[in-house]
Parts: sequence; structure tokens; C-alpha cells
Amino acid sequence: MGEEVHVVTKRPLRIRRAVMERVSEHARASYAKDEEACGYLAGPAGEEDLCDEAVPLANLANRYHAMDPETYPRTGRTYFLIDPLKFAKAVDTSAASGRPMRVLYHSHLDVGAYFSETDAAAATMGGDKPSYDGLRYLVTSIRKGVVDDHKLFAWSPETKTFVEIPLEVQPDP
Repeated sequence: MGEEVHVVTKRPLRIRRAVMERVSEHARASYAKDEEACGYLAGPAGEEDLCDEAVPLANLANRYHAMDPETYPRTGRTYFLIDPLKFAKAVDTSAASGRPMRVLYHSHLDVGAYFSETDAAAATMGGDKPSYDGLRYLVTSIRKGVVDDHKLFAWSPETKTFVEIPLEVQPDP
């Protein structure tokens, strides 16, 4: 992903229905383990606004919390932690395969779909712009084991914040 940070807002990001169902299934399974789901969505290089693949990733938050609760005080219920080296490799591998990563997704348990300060800090790695140019962020709300909302966010260079952007769930071909 390039140097110039921008937000894609003119056309909605299109996500296939089966992909959204896979994200929802992952959120439900993770909820049963009392942790946030996380993963990414990818799509064909020739259709920049289409996501037709969901790739679940391991949430390491509970593992790190169990090993060192002082350094990692939050559990997977309120936080997700992805191996940064594996994530960077996934970004490169997906781009090289002609199916670039477009969206990082995660779920929120019993609190709604919003882009939190923690989400923004993770997306910018504490800096003043996103670490991955053009990457969008899907937050799935799951309450009492039931998925009740999905919201998509992207970086706005004008406001220097993450803003909600259009999302369109499309029928499967």
C-alpha cells in the first residue's frame, strides 16, 4: 500500500453476501469464546471496490494477557491483537497474488459498531496517519451472540480522523 493516505468515499465498497456471512459467523464463534473476531477482506486487483474473500486471523489478546497481564491488561473481550509481522506479510502476499487486502475487520462485543480510540490508535500505530494506505476498517457489532450491525470506516485526510463510509452488501454471483 502506497505512501499517500486517502479515503475512498465516492463509491460504496461492495462486499459479497457470502463474505459478510463469513464475517458474521466468525464474530459469533469468537463471541462464544468471549473475544473479538478479527481478519481481513480481499478482492480482485481489477475491481478496487469489491471484496469477495474473508480471511479470519487469530486474536492473540487473551494469550498475551495470560502471559503478561501487566503489559497487556486488556483481554480479547474488549481488544484484538494481531501478530504485526504476519499481518504485514499478509498485506504483501495478498497484493502479490493479485487479490489485495482492502479491509481489516473486527467485532465489538455488546457495545455496538463504532471506530474506537483504541481502533484508531492501532490503525495509525500511534502516529498521525494510517499505517496502511487505503485500508478500510469494518466493525461488526454482536450483542448476546447476535450480529446486529456492520459499519465501515476509512481515513479522512481532511479531518485527520476515521469516518464512516458507504458499504454495499451484494448478492453472490
